[in-house]
Amino acid sequence: MSTPTTRSRTGTDHESAPAGSGSRTSVRPSTIRRGGPQRALVRERLTSGAFLAPAVLLVAALLLAPFAATFYRSFFNDHRTSGFAGLDNYELFFTNESLVRSVENTLMWVAGTVVLPCVLGLAVAWLTNATRWSRLARLCVVAPYALSGAAVAVVWNFMLTSDGALNQLLSTVGLDPPAQGWLLEWPSNTVVLILANAWQATGVAVILFLVGLQGIPPETLEAASLDGAGPWQRFRHVVLPQLRPVSVIVVGISLANGLKSFDLIWVLTRGGPGRVTETLAVSMYQETFLLQHAGAGAAIAVVLTLIVLAASWLYLRRQLDAKGD
Repeated sequence: MSTPTTRSRTGTDHESAPAGSGSRTSVRPSTIRRGGPQRALVRERLTSGAFLAPAVLLVAALLLAPFAATFYRSFFNDHRTSGFAGLDNYELFFTNESLVRSVENTLMWVAGTVVLPCVLGLAVAWLTNATRWSRLARLCVVAPYALSGAAVAVVWNFMLTSDGALNQLLSTVGLDPPAQGWLLEWPSNTVVLILANAWQATGVAVILFLVGLQGIPPETLEAASLDGAGPWQRFRHVVLPQLRPVSVIVVGISLANGLKSFDLIWVLTRGGPGRVTETLAVSMYQETFLLQHAGAGAAIAVVLTLIVLAASWLYLRRQLDAKGD
């Protein structure tokens, strides 16, 4: 009974396929199958482009176009009717003593604002993660982050004056405060400004590191403890590797904030005495708006932007490569 059925099926199959039509029926389904996914892919890309277009246009209008105009302006002199100046404005980084000192201060700010907030934030987050007074300790550290840079500068100005809180504390414990004050000699004045900035910036590092610590499974720490690992070994070999994504964010934020620091420096010292505490951000404002050197200010803005982009790209590339390995 199975043989006739098989013959009938094969017979109907052969009869339903006329001669010369086999190639057509084999091509049309394949073209439909190929064309369908391609059209869907094109439609998906067009839809994604339509959603991304407003954001791209906004970034181009607010970031790329002003940067292009600033880069173009940096090759001209300081007056609107002046001619082409070439690289004269960029040569100021090697010939102008104030800009040379500004670059040195910027490098000090980058080192201080990356190392201090990250180390202090990680230490505070780790020590207060499971202690009894953790909430109070976190509040004391995180509270300055809620203040603006100008408010932080006012607080530290009260502390650093000749009759301020810091000098009175030193006199109480029998130490002599510096004769020239805290903000009059370089490089100690820049170091004091970096410490004041770290007092504020540590709060965000504590918050981010606490988020990372709470995301670590307790089982890994228990397993390491059962294997005989001490607190330092657990912290180094278990905690730190799992905090890598959070560390990338903290260092990136600290790096950007350190390079563009302005309000704290301006309120406390206005870049002085003289111009010894200026960073590139303060020098850009000084040259552009106070000294009316628009070409030099544009050159400083371009160099500062390139430094921020290069430092961020190198750091992120290194971290992503290490994560990929």
